[in-house]
Amino acid sequence: MTHRILLVEDDTELGRQVKDHLERKGYFVTWLTHGDEALAEDPSSYSILVLDLMLPGAYGLDVLKAARERAEVPVLILSARNETADKVRALKLGADDYVTKPFWPEELVARIEARLRRPGMSQRRVVEAGPLTIDVAARRVLLGDDELTLAPVEFDVLAALAKRVGEAVPRLTLVEEVLDPASADPMRTLDVHVSRLRKKLGDASRQVATVYKIGYRLEAEAVS
Repeated sequence: MTHRILLVEDDTELGRQVKDHLERKGYFVTWLTHGDEALAEDPSSYSILVLDLMLPGAYGLDVLKAARERAEVPVLILSARNETADKVRALKLGADDYVTKPFWPEELVARIEARLRRPGMSQRRVVEAGPLTIDVAARRVLLGDDELTLAPVEFDVLAALAKRVGEAVPRLTLVEEVLDPASADPMRTLDVHVSRLRKKLGDASRQVATVYKIGYRLEAEAVS
C-alpha cells in the first residue's frame, strides 16, 4: 500500500524539500500552500496530514480543527513557534505530533514513518476493549449496554489510550495530549484523573493497566 500524504506548507523551499524526501521514500504527496485549499480537501483520503500553522488564508489550527471533525487521520504540526502553550493547544485540538522549525527533512520523514506505523483512530473510530466501547468521534463510552458519564478530561485520557490500544503509553505523552504540561505537578494531576476514571469504570477499570515506570495501557481484551 502506498500512503497518501497531505503536506500543507507555504514555504516553497521547505515544502519542495519535504515533498522530494517523501516521494523518494515512495509516498504519494499532495502539496498545498494555502489554508483554504487544505480546508477543501477530504482528510479521510490521506494516511497523514503534515500541517504548517502559519498559512495564508485559513490558519493552521482552523485546518486542524476542521480535519478532526471530519476524520481521525494522524496530524503532524510544523511550526516556528515553540512556546508550550502553542503545542498544548495543537495537541488538545487533536494533533498527534509537533515539530518545531527549523528541522532536518530527514527527521520529519522519520517522524512521519513512525506515525504511519502506529495503529490509528483513522482505522477505528470506535474502539472495543473488553466490555468497553469507546466512540471517539461521538465522545461516548459504553460499558456493555450502559453509557458512562465521564468528565471531559477523563474521556480525553481514555481516548488517548484508545488511540494506541494494547500499547504502553508514557505518562508524559498523556500529559502533553490531555493536560497542560506547564501546570503545577501535571504528572500527579494525570494520576488523579486516571484514578477517577477507574472508579467510574467499575469492574472494567482493569482494562486501564498501569505499566510500571512508564505509564498506562488500555487492554484490548477483557481482563478477568
